[in-house]
Amino acid sequence: MPPCAVRVLRLGLRPFPQALRVQERCVAAARAGAAESVVLSEPAGPVYAWGLRGAPGAAAAAGLRARGAALVAARRGGHVTFHGPGQLVAFPVLDLRRRRLPLRRYVGALQELSLRLCRRMGLGAARALPPPFTGVWVGDSKVCAIGVHCGHHITSHGLALNCCTDLSWFEHIVPCGLEGKGVTSLSRELGRHVPVERVLGPFLDSFQEVFDCTLVFAEDPGD
Repeated sequence: MPPCAVRVLRLGLRPFPQALRVQERCVAAARAGAAESVVLSEPAGPVYAWGLRGAPGAAAAAGLRARGAALVAARRGGHVTFHGPGQLVAFPVLDLRRRRLPLRRYVGALQELSLRLCRRMGLGAARALPPPFTGVWVGDSKVCAIGVHCGHHITSHGLALNCCTDLSWFEHIVPCGLEGKGVTSLSRELGRHVPVERVLGPFLDSFQEVFDCTLVFAEDPGD
């Protein structure tokens, strides 16, 4: 069977809620039988987002807003985390039934994709931790977070890779609900500035390898 085609939507610097809306349109299209997609963006401003667990209380939410961040509830697994400039956010919209891929293996594939990307960038120390931890780590610090949703066998949300993110934003939360763990970025670990644009090529190469697909670059759908 030839590799399936996956549309690539590169949104560039875009408000996080707009990227979510583009993702939801891709999900609706996939459920109607359209091609799979992956939505790539860099959040244009600071956002704290939470999944099915870990919504901040009223006082904590007010404190985060006072720092100039937006708050967004997202339909994914996981606790509160940060999204902002200098971060690559990837939303694969894939049909797991067509791919005969169980959800647990899909999460493992995202982790493998992220590990390959880090190694392509020269970060050989990147590794996965045993369950229940997800994502990609350097020591006890997470460089890439993973949180997914799957409804009617179509995936949404995905991963957030810290490229040159201002890590001080993470100091105001317990990232992903993990006490005693830290966060890091490619720039910090590699000792040089690594913008999101520099990571897109290695990301797409790794995506093709892990998900055995061809990539079709689509027009920016706007908002």
